Amino acid sequence: MIVKQSCLSVMVLLLASGTIHAADEPEAGSAPRVLAVGEVLPEFESIDEQGLPWKSADHVGKKILVLYFYPGDFTGGCIRQAQAYRDGLTKIEELGVELVGVSGDEVATHQLFKETYSLKHTLLADSQGELATLVGLPVSDGGRVRPRTPDRTSITDADGKRIVFQRPVTTARWTVVIDRDGKIASIRSRVDPVTDSD
Repeated sequence: MIVKQSCLSVMVLLLASGTIHAADEPEAGSAPRVLAVGEVLPEFESIDEQGLPWKSADHVGKKILVLYFYPGDFTGGCIRQAQAYRDGLTKIEELGVELVGVSGDEVATHQLFKETYSLKHTLLADSQGELATLVGLPVSDGGRVRPRTPDRTSITDADGKRIVFQRPVTTARWTVVIDRDGKIASIRSRVDPVTDSD
């Protein structure tokens, strides 16, 4: 992911070997700085569930952008949150909103999650936690992902072997709303996955 500095002087970021490096990185163990309402969201690039580049500059300013960060694909609360957004997506889009989910899962996991639960909105793979850190979300270690269908059946590969993915990082569940001027209109750090789409 590439992050470009806007009006913030928090970090000077560079792309190096596919990783973001900051000139003034926070000390180890310290919490990232949380962006505040009214601040401009720095431009960034990520990868969507199809493995294609996703540039914030192509989206911010065209619609209201809702970035909902969630811990991981195929987990209970995250499934319910994604399904609620899926079921309310038409109404959300009628309000001039573009919805984007973000987690520490990789592209292949997002592809399967989106297909399994018939999701229509974009999912960004933040497998190193750079986007979460940019916004100020806590990022922790990843975990194993054992995908299941809506009826709780294990998903298997062509040989009948149960699929297991490794999620590199886990992010907190936050929802960030960016207005058409590219400024943060709302940051919710206490999110109920069932009612977040409301």
